[in-house]
Amino acid sequence: MSPQDGSSQDTQRIEDIEISAEMENSFLEYAYSVIYSRALPDARDGLKPVQRRILYMMSEMGLVPERGHVKSARVVGEVMSKLHPHGDSAIYDTLVRLAQPFNMRTALVDGHGNFGSLDDGPAASRYTEARLTVAAIEMVRGLHENVVDFGSNYDNSQQQPLVLPSAFPNLLVNGGGGIAVGMATNMAPHNLHEVIAATRFLMQHPDASLTEIMAYLPGPDFPTGGILTGLDGVRDAYESGRGTLRIRAKASIETLTPRRKAIVITELPYQVGPEKVVEKIKQGVQSKKLEGISDLNDFTDRKNGLKLVITVKTGFSPEAVLEQLYRQTPLEETFSINNVCLVDGQPQTLGLKKLLQVYIAHRLDVVRRRSQFRLDKCQNRLHLVSGLLLAIADIDSVITIIRGSNDSTAAKEQLQQSFELSEAQAEYILELKLRRLTKLSKIELDTEQEELAKQIAELTELLGNENMLRNTVSDELAEVAAKFGDSRRTTLLSAAATPPSKRRALDINSLQIADTACKVLLSATGMLLRVDFSAGDASAADNPPPRTQHDAIISQLATTVRSEIAILTSLGRVIKFSSVDLPSAAVNSVQLAGGAPVKQYFDSLAKDERAIALISETSAVPLAMATKNGIVKRVAPGEWPKATEFELIARAERDEIVHAAYTRAETDELVFITSDAQLLRYSAAKVRPQGRAAAGMAGIKLAAGAQVVAFNVVAHDALPDAKVLTYAPRANSAAPLFGETAFGSAKITPLQEFPPKGRATGGVRAHRFLRDENQLSGAWAGTQIAVNASDGTVREIPNAEGKRDGSGTAVTATFEAFGEQL
Repeated sequence: MSPQDGSSQDTQRIEDIEISAEMENSFLEYAYSVIYSRALPDARDGLKPVQRRILYMMSEMGLVPERGHVKSARVVGEVMSKLHPHGDSAIYDTLVRLAQPFNMRTALVDGHGNFGSLDDGPAASRYTEARLTVAAIEMVRGLHENVVDFGSNYDNSQQQPLVLPSAFPNLLVNGGGGIAVGMATNMAPHNLHEVIAATRFLMQHPDASLTEIMAYLPGPDFPTGGILTGLDGVRDAYESGRGTLRIRAKASIETLTPRRKAIVITELPYQVGPEKVVEKIKQGVQSKKLEGISDLNDFTDRKNGLKLVITVKTGFSPEAVLEQLYRQTPLEETFSINNVCLVDGQPQTLGLKKLLQVYIAHRLDVVRRRSQFRLDKCQNRLHLVSGLLLAIADIDSVITIIRGSNDSTAAKEQLQQSFELSEAQAEYILELKLRRLTKLSKIELDTEQEELAKQIAELTELLGNENMLRNTVSDELAEVAAKFGDSRRTTLLSAAATPPSKRRALDINSLQIADTACKVLLSATGMLLRVDFSAGDASAADNPPPRTQHDAIISQLATTVRSEIAILTSLGRVIKFSSVDLPSAAVNSVQLAGGAPVKQYFDSLAKDERAIALISETSAVPLAMATKNGIVKRVAPGEWPKATEFELIARAERDEIVHAAYTRAETDELVFITSDAQLLRYSAAKVRPQGRAAAGMAGIKLAAGAQVVAFNVVAHDALPDAKVLTYAPRANSAAPLFGETAFGSAKITPLQEFPPKGRATGGVRAHRFLRDENQLSGAWAGTQIAVNASDGTVREIPNAEGKRDGSGTAVTATFEAFGEQL
């Protein structure tokens, strides 16, 4: 104490304090406040204080799903004035996040209005409205049953829960992040079904290993989906509480047009917005760090969700371009897990098992306290009901005592003495209304007494049996999972992606499709497909695609991926194109159903014009073709015109090409099959090669009204294995005959059964017609015959090899497409 200004009355206590000590104490107090009151979630309910206060206050305001939304500003005002005096912006930001489906795996606030997106912020609180979701009701259910402890608010004027009952493990389901002083937390969201399954399993098997728990909870499940590559980081996070994950966007390669492919992004990594991705891609294309991209469109909307379409330049591999995008854009991001949360008021880093154990202990305590509260309530009620039944049994004496007493105190004491009642029972009888004195009321009280006794017995048994208590918690968790659970959104891949820092830079050559060997296939149903061969495979010419059951092939051409080839149409036109534009399949996964329809691929085709063969300018052997009017032509090899389209035959006006194939040797056989079931074969040497402008020569003599329905070239060394398929439909095959569906007959015959004849002769009969059959609608000659039926399936052809002029075997489908098997 030291006087100041000479006055002993005006004195102050002055203490000398080390500035370092004061700063240390002040900083510790600040750090403590941030850690425990703002930044870190509680391991039991997974909520930070401001989140907990928002949910509690909204429940107290009655903002349940059955009621309408209210202004968000009203909620913010109530929370700020009564529980959280830290500024309206912090409260509203938290409220918004609780309502955002792209941040919360299971949203706790039902927002109405503009609550923002990954790229844009929300509207002001005066414009938006909010209420609790059904899931949030499960977080606060039972608060008024003494299930959790309450504490004073900032000015000791109100009580607030220190933790919510939390009917599901919210910390794991919704995750969360926060930055405290000297520590931070970043927890991944998970699938509710999987989290509850793991929780229930651990309750049944307290000594379960992490591997066993991960069988139920294999990894995070982000609200925005994506692909999580590599599970090593997941196991590290679940084991130690810390780990790094790599999340990729979900992308598919689609065909926009037959000549144009695109990468379609439908899911992005967690907390990555489409505008950020679009901007990064544009910057990469402008700086030439990204190659092979011709266009980018964002079709994202609220109705259809995320959709980014990245168009790939012709000649570039979409797979390689996508890998480049993963490496240089936010289409692939890392997510670092740091499971720091409060356990018994202390910040701890917890693994998966410990997190579940903390929640289980909390939920067991909640159910135990709830059961005790309900037991006490039932016992108190039973006590009053028992007293009331005693009074009703002798109601005349009760009325006499009350009327004869000077005041309520005397009446109460007299009732206690006369009927051996407690003070509470006597007080309850004095408040009894006359309408409760009916016989019906007596019956109701007897029923209520029985029900209360039953409930008390059940609750007493529950509180005294730990296994029953655990089963109750487990069953309640199962109900929550059935009510709110949904399917997994994030795909888990066990194979880890190479980190960007260790990936080789992709140059322009590695992005472009390599000029490797391939085969181009043309199917009878008008589909084009490129079958790629790896560098280690033999050449396409010596390594044919495997046999499959998808379509009949009418033409195939060995070439390279970037070579120029052409189609020959039914009108005798040649149209050039590059095989690099075709949809491709690996040699072991040929799916012609995924090919490109010829009609869509070539815009210049006339309405009834069809592609009938694949040809190449570099071929050194003549191309043989035949028309439906019986004309045959072998085109001599030579240079093609520079034009992309030109004529290959001087065709008659009403004639059209049936088929074309290369003749590798002069001994190869030309095979004609006509609609009146005549077959003619002779060697290719009988047809001299002609120039491109020639009209051809007579190939087969046709009867009146007949036309060529099939033509093919069969190699001389393949004659022993070559077969002929003929198909004759019923004249009325569209309708059932005699109560049965009959579509016609088909027949397989060895080609050598038919003797060779001279050019321009009539041939020999190849199919004897049955009743209601009068012509062949289709045929094919070759070694591996396939046929497509009207129902779209590849049909089995008759195994029995019939005589050359025999009738066919009945078939129960219309045959529409004929060709070779793969």
